[in-house]
Amino acid sequence: MSTGLVLDRLRKRFGEVEAVRELSLVIGDGEFFSLLGPSGCGKTTTLRLVAGFEEPTSGRILFGDRDVTQVPAHKRPVNTVFQSYALFPHLNVADNVAFGLRFKDVDKRERRRRVGEALELVHLQGFERRKPSQLSGGQQQRVALARALVLEPAVLLLDEPLGALDAKLRRSLQLELKSIQEAVGITFVYVTHDQEEALTMSDRMAVMADGLVEQLGTPREVYEEPATTFVADFLGVSNLMSGRAEGDGRARLGDVVLVAERGERGARGDVRLTIRPERIRLEPAGSGGANRLPGRVARVVYLGSVTQVFVQVGDERTLQVNAGPADGPPPEEGSEVAVHLPPDALRILAEEPPRP
Repeated sequence: MSTGLVLDRLRKRFGEVEAVRELSLVIGDGEFFSLLGPSGCGKTTTLRLVAGFEEPTSGRILFGDRDVTQVPAHKRPVNTVFQSYALFPHLNVADNVAFGLRFKDVDKRERRRRVGEALELVHLQGFERRKPSQLSGGQQQRVALARALVLEPAVLLLDEPLGALDAKLRRSLQLELKSIQEAVGITFVYVTHDQEEALTMSDRMAVMADGLVEQLGTPREVYEEPATTFVADFLGVSNLMSGRAEGDGRARLGDVVLVAERGERGARGDVRLTIRPERIRLEPAGSGGANRLPGRVARVVYLGSVTQVFVQVGDERTLQVNAGPADGPPPEEGSEVAVHLPPDALRILAEEPPRP
């Protein structure tokens, strides 16, 4: 039986609040799929609906061909890893991992084998007899992951599992989680508000806002080709500028006409223009050519591998430029520069009507 996950026109209301609105997704077998968005966007509610912790107002949830919309949580082929590890403090690591197997038809020999394999998968061999209090935060999260995987679910749901860890450990475990998912070959559905996590681990991702999917695609597609102003602004850093489109990829920004090769090139009227900071190029003041704006360096922030240069363009607009070592020494604060917005990096986004 297929273990893919299908959400069909899923809705969830809490009183007058519609937390999830007509959500339809197809998540493939063995896919690492992330739900990304700010607090209140509906991503955790969606995960709880899939797990069976919440009942949908309408719509269906299917695992392959099996409709589980009305199936209780403990009978669904899923397991969940939460941000809080929820380990039993009086049990050692092996007993914590084996806990769920007590309720399955698994003999002691098979239980030991599966616990050993799960601990090997998360690199905790030799930790079987330790108590949770003797483990670091990262090790405790690995135990929680092993406890979920030992039950061999068709789909593993992960609700911000790295949120309680420090930044360096989070980055390390991101790569480890992806490797584990590839090794076990099951579907992971990962909820996060951390864009770096979603970009690092996902095969595909859905960016959510107000209970809706704003954009669905691979990390590269969503980052490089944002479909809406919300996605451009939420995912990474974007320079967003209000302009007036004239068709054929041309848009007026003040007195300057810019050419954009990406986005809604046929749009006319009020639009937003967006470009990532790493795609902007700084040139000497007075440099000629299309898609160049005069500016003055307002601030320079050194961050090691990248230098952020904030350039004031016009009276009210400031653009962020990310320059690397290969770009040479950054300009001095207060200096005049030309800002080059390459057409193949500039994107036109149509103005969006207010959302009800």
